[in-house]
Amino acid sequence: MIRAETSAKPLVTETATHYKVPFPYCVLRWKGYALSQEICEQKAKGNPAVDYSSRRRFLLSAGAAFVAPAFFDTPLDGQSHGPSDRRPDAILNRLVEGNRHFVAGTLTHSGRSPKDFTALALGQNPVAAVLGCADSRVPPEILFDQGVGDLFIIRVAGNYVSGAGASVKGSLEYAVAELGVTLLLVLGHSQCGAVKAAIQHLHDNDALPGAINDLVNTIKPAVLESKDKPGDGLENAIRANVRRSVERLRTLEPVIAPTVRSGKVRVEGAVYDLASGKVQLMS
Repeated sequence: MIRAETSAKPLVTETATHYKVPFPYCVLRWKGYALSQEICEQKAKGNPAVDYSSRRRFLLSAGAAFVAPAFFDTPLDGQSHGPSDRRPDAILNRLVEGNRHFVAGTLTHSGRSPKDFTALALGQNPVAAVLGCADSRVPPEILFDQGVGDLFIIRVAGNYVSGAGASVKGSLEYAVAELGVTLLLVLGHSQCGAVKAAIQHLHDNDALPGAINDLVNTIKPAVLESKDKPGDGLENAIRANVRRSVERLRTLEPVIAPTVRSGKVRVEGAVYDLASGKVQLMS
């Protein structure tokens, strides 16, 4: 049993994890959910009529959605849960430096064992969210030299957003609203099979079996956008596909777009080269 705190007065005792947050940016984490500002204020007033279990909200207003997670580095247990500098630029620099380690063969997070997960058994505090391809050759934790729990990763063939449905968009919104990540990175890669299939599909004008056809259709706009541009057609389509996803996330309401406009969250795109191991930022 841990008592939640605000700068105003202590809240009632609750079985949950709580953080020291200046009121009114009060955040009470109850059974894995960060309750909304409204519920938190009612809790602070000792209102017993609030039904917390049925109101599974986590910071969906533009104001509360981001400000509260900025304080998550200071839990009541006094332990550190992630870097103290969570500015988007700092996190991006961390990933760039990690990729340099990977390319040079000087990984600092080379091993994985059960003990690496012990400290994260009760919660996570990733530094960034990565939307990457499901391709088995593109493991973000390794190519960015990050440890267990450092990256919140969503992987789907073709690393696309528009047409991917609630599972992809909702996961990225969750990363911002609930986990407090300040960097969203869309990661494409060379020789992407999904983009290759979209190019071939347009060329042959045929139908692919099952849901593969729907998947490829979502990538077609990127292929058409880059079709007549100079250079390698596949590379151009891969970059266009990443760029379209970045643009979609930057304007994705109601969770991500407001934090991007305020500068609290940064959305970037990058392409990983399978042959060299290098990740090239697109901005």
